[in-house]
Amino acid sequence: MPIEIERKFLVKNNSFKSESFKTLTIKQGFLNSDKNRVVRVRTLDDTGFITIKGISSKDGTSRFEWEKEISLSDANALLLLCEETIIEKKRYLIKSGKHTFEVDEFYGANNGLVVAEVELNAANESFNTPSWLGEEVTGLTKYYNSELSKNPFKNWA
Repeated sequence: MPIEIERKFLVKNNSFKSESFKTLTIKQGFLNSDKNRVVRVRTLDDTGFITIKGISSKDGTSRFEWEKEISLSDANALLLLCEETIIEKKRYLIKSGKHTFEVDEFYGANNGLVVAEVELNAANESFNTPSWLGEEVTGLTKYYNSELSKNPFKNWA
């Protein structure tokens, strides 16, 4: 069973952009955002994906993740069937030691939110901490994209 292990952080400033080796445009929606089984549709530049995620571990670092590439036209058609609030963001890929951080700068209803994730091989694996990395928010469900689609950043107090 494929398990995703990651930690998530807020970002303190925009200095990460100069360290990025690649940027991607992402649009994603949720066919199902139940915490026990999230079904996500995503376009990543010119490619489509469908992803199923299971419930997170108690500490929020790991969960089942199954993903398959689909055609861009299928992904765009499925986005029309998704729950309210499509997530729009630009992803910056940044190497730091042996890891790659994915920094997501959100737009639309989540404009102003910037979150970094690092995928790990084990929950306790060490990694370099870039200077722009802020507070850890791993396991805080309000930062899950499926939750941001229901309660966008613009609505937070």
